[in-house]
Amino acid sequence: MKVALLPSYGKKQKNGGVAMSAGEKHKTLSGYELKSYYGPSDIEDFDYNQKLGKPGAYPFTRGIRENMYRDSLWVMGQYSGFASAEEANERYRYLIEQGQTGFSIALDLPTQMGIDSDSQGVEGEVGKVGVAVNSLADIETLFKGIQLEKVRQIRTTANANSIIMLGFYVAFARKHGIDPNKIGFFLQNDCLKEYICRGTYIFPPSAGLKLSADVIEYAAKHLPNWTPIAVSGYHIREAGATAAQEIAFTMSNMIAYLDAAKGRGVDIDACARNIYFFLAAQVDFLEEVAKFRAARRVFAKLMRERYSAQDPETQRLKIFVYTSGSALTAEQPLNNIVRVTLETMAAVAGGCQTLASSSFDEAFSLPTEEAVTVALRTQQIVAYESGITQTVDLMGGSYACEVLTDKIEEEIWNILAEIEKRGGAVKCIEEGFFHRHLSDGAYRFQKSVEDGERVIVGVNKFRDEKEPEIPTFKLSNETGKKQSEKLARLKESRDNVRVQRALGAVRRAAQNDDNMGDVMVEACSAYATMGEICDVLKEVYGKYTPLKIY
Repeated sequence: MKVALLPSYGKKQKNGGVAMSAGEKHKTLSGYELKSYYGPSDIEDFDYNQKLGKPGAYPFTRGIRENMYRDSLWVMGQYSGFASAEEANERYRYLIEQGQTGFSIALDLPTQMGIDSDSQGVEGEVGKVGVAVNSLADIETLFKGIQLEKVRQIRTTANANSIIMLGFYVAFARKHGIDPNKIGFFLQNDCLKEYICRGTYIFPPSAGLKLSADVIEYAAKHLPNWTPIAVSGYHIREAGATAAQEIAFTMSNMIAYLDAAKGRGVDIDACARNIYFFLAAQVDFLEEVAKFRAARRVFAKLMRERYSAQDPETQRLKIFVYTSGSALTAEQPLNNIVRVTLETMAAVAGGCQTLASSSFDEAFSLPTEEAVTVALRTQQIVAYESGITQTVDLMGGSYACEVLTDKIEEEIWNILAEIEKRGGAVKCIEEGFFHRHLSDGAYRFQKSVEDGERVIVGVNKFRDEKEPEIPTFKLSNETGKKQSEKLARLKESRDNVRVQRALGAVRRAAQNDDNMGDVMVEACSAYATMGEICDVLKEVYGKYTPLKIY
């Protein structure tokens, strides 16, 4: 890596974020010690042009566009989807009517794991944490009545099976006479973080990386307006990472994807121009603003120095922020509206491009319509009433913010150097490097709450004795049964000869290590199901089972 190696990761650093002593009280959420105030002496060696520059110019610390929100607000969207495609479609249409400009399609766990709704053992999970998507028929229902070309961004949580979701989307567009490049499709497609913290992996890491690289390569050649990957630090942060670890672990995964694409001869400006990072916004306002600024600076340097990216657009880090779900409490749930507002403001002050705000009732269930509307209104109030969108990088030049941005950037490079020394992201996954750091971080945070060192209002201080009473969202118990019935009808009515021919082409492409894009579009067009396609891929790649306990 073309960066200077910094002191070994994990050693005590002056004012560092990973090794602060337990007796220090005035610290950020990640452990950075804060002075009572900052002044010019704290940034004596600060080089304005090197560290900041103008918004829209390298190193993009201050934002990726010159006028930022003065020209265009961020994409406002909510993470939503539940039960059947019919019910999810109703929620999407409602949110669009309320002013939402993009939406994330939450997939249920069987779909994320490549399992159809009629499979044995999944009955209680069908439609539970997202919508069940088994075939192109569900996609058609999901998008019914929505003018997709007018929605700025349509995101999905597909990771291990992202190549199949690409097939569904392209097949849908072609069948309905729409140019797929005119729809703002946004694929998460980050399988590596599944092995690190989230767990919805299907295939071994090397095969997962290969399929993610297939999506990136296919999009670079055929779908230049799509976002082919949103490298995800959100789940890493929620699992116990510090701010610097969130960015560094995400960067290391990005390096693995881009190295794989570059190894196929894909031009870096073609494959990385539309990359997003999917990051968390926690409640520590100053730290989060500094984190987003540091992330842009590190990304720009990596693109310019490691990958020799020529297009300035490729050097601009696009950030999709989701406010922290782990910060929400079941105790005094209305307090969550305040937490989400703080996190929303941190994301905006930090210069995000897309934002989804959590709903106050998510500690209990999927959001009710009222709660998800309040979450959307939170973004709209910040956008139109708070005034913080009127000037770019409103925290820029703050002594405290600049010092913390520098500290986080330094630690990011430090961690990246350690990961590189250990052989890269995949090797660190296999050896448990990420798992150890996340479990240690989660333990330290929980202990700080239980010891009262970190105050959580309503949880370990200012408690109420009475139990909260709020309405919760209730799912129908019939979802699994209805999905199974739909699948049975589909399998009877489709051209099964075409399906088997398409699945055979998928098998051969996997065996030959070919890019899976074209064969996947054909399989999805033939109404092959998610489970049928994944079963074929499992025959070739195998199914991943972790061999170690970390």
